[in-house]
Amino acid sequence: MSDATPQTAPAADAIDAGTAADQASAWLMYRTLVGVGLLCGLLIVSVYLWTKPIIERNRAEALQAAIFRVVPGASTSLSFEVVEGQIRPLAAGAHAAEAVHAAYAADGSLAGVALEGRGMGYQDTVVVLYGYAPHQDAVVGMEILESRETPGLGDKASSDPGYRANFAQLDVSLAGDALAHPIEIVKPGAKRHPWQIDTITGATITSTAVGRIVGNGAARMVPLVHGQLAVLRAGHAAAG
Repeated sequence: MSDATPQTAPAADAIDAGTAADQASAWLMYRTLVGVGLLCGLLIVSVYLWTKPIIERNRAEALQAAIFRVVPGASTSLSFEVVEGQIRPLAAGAHAAEAVHAAYAADGSLAGVALEGRGMGYQDTVVVLYGYAPHQDAVVGMEILESRETPGLGDKASSDPGYRANFAQLDVSLAGDALAHPIEIVKPGAKRHPWQIDTITGATITSTAVGRIVGNGAARMVPLVHGQLAVLRAGHAAAG
């Protein structure tokens, strides 16, 4: 009977060898994947660190150009921040949660103030910059800084001449510490007063959103800025 006993040792050795080979292969694949992942992560971080100052510089240049567009006659600007209701100079290179950009004419006089606002459009957040001229009691310009609205429809708010004309002389005169006439959003062609904003047919949601951003921002910021014009005027003299 002993001659019929099966010999299993070689088979077991083969299984162990196969298992060891599989483990070695899995370990090699794991190391490769980890290495590739680390390399990709390093590349992403490197590209981010390399492009970040370029992106920030481009944004700063775009903002500077937009300030001059929304405040006609401006040739220089200084940025301030609002902290607990007080306007104070913004340190160079610093970022403000709420910024006020004072724009000055060539003779150093205050030409106006550029203010930022944001709100929800049709698809995403819309960021707006609008110019306030205290000596005219009016919003005198508007630029959309950021928008992902539908090309050809929602983006009309930044390109439609008739809509943009709403912000050429939008009345924000004060009665005490509030706007004499809160800004109103009206249907296309229904504008009758200088504090009203016509919307755009085919882009009603976006044009309404931009109007509300400017209207809500002006209601809060115009009284604050008007009450601290001396700070903004003195800023240019101090910088000079």
